[in-house]
Amino acid sequence: MRRREFISLVGGVAVAWPLAARAQQPAIPVVGFLHNGAPEATWYYLPALHKGLSEAGFVEARNIAIEFRWARNENGRFPELADLVRHGTLDWPS
Repeated sequence: MRRREFISLVGGVAVAWPLAARAQQPAIPVVGFLHNGAPEATWYYLPALHKGLSEAGFVEARNIAIEFRWARNENGRFPELADLVRHGTLDWPS
């Protein structure tokens, strides 16, 4: 085996290793936060959301993910914004 082929092989394994390790980790639940307003107008909801999740044993980015989506007063966008539910992206913690 030539040196370049060997280096390419080792480099490919080094790149693929983190992907394989990440693929073996269990998926964390995802909570969807849908609101008809804008993020700037709804900032005061977020501490209560995080507090409630924390009291239930969930910490964002550690054992739960939160998908935030705002319709910005265009209620017709809700079906589009709720696509995470339709496509099975949203998991409910058991």
